Amino acid sequence: MKIYLASSNIHKKKEISEILPEYTVLCPGDMNIEFNPEENGSSFTENALIKAKALWEIVNEPVLADDSGICVDALNGEPGIYSSRYGSTPAHKLSQEEQNCLLLEKMKGNPHRNCRFVCAMVLYLEKDRYYVIQETLEGTLAEKPIGKGGFGYDPLVFLPDLNKTVAQLTEEEKNNISHRGKALKILKKLLA
Repeated sequence: MKIYLASSNIHKKKEISEILPEYTVLCPGDMNIEFNPEENGSSFTENALIKAKALWEIVNEPVLADDSGICVDALNGEPGIYSSRYGSTPAHKLSQEEQNCLLLEKMKGNPHRNCRFVCAMVLYLEKDRYYVIQETLEGTLAEKPIGKGGFGYDPLVFLPDLNKTVAQLTEEEKNNISHRGKALKILKKLLA
């Protein structure tokens, strides 16, 4: 069975394919579809819904969309919904490494380092009929990047219970506890 994923993020596609191996995950690029909806929502859920509805209007098949990011309590939830474009301008997009450095610089010397990954997932079935799932992964912001695995802000999120950053987890460990992994487990039950 196919799932249309409203994303061009190859890392998300890989994670979703690993957690839902019984499905063929297709992104707009796999179908030569130009896809870049304006994510102008004020929450992860609103942005996921914008993406899901936009791709559904093209394929007229069930669509899965995910909007996720990192929220740091001491920064009033920043980067939040702007995680993927944090610190960027229209003229210059920061690399993930630059975004990580910017976040660490803003938090330099701040002992209040609670943070969380948030994933809002929308399964858009047909016009105005959809499911929304939101999950989190709680952690603390590390003082420096640690680990080589994962992607995005994974090297910055330390998990005290495991004494590792998300980037130090195996793919299997990450998929079992991550915000996206937890949301996909719920989604899997909906699809059964």
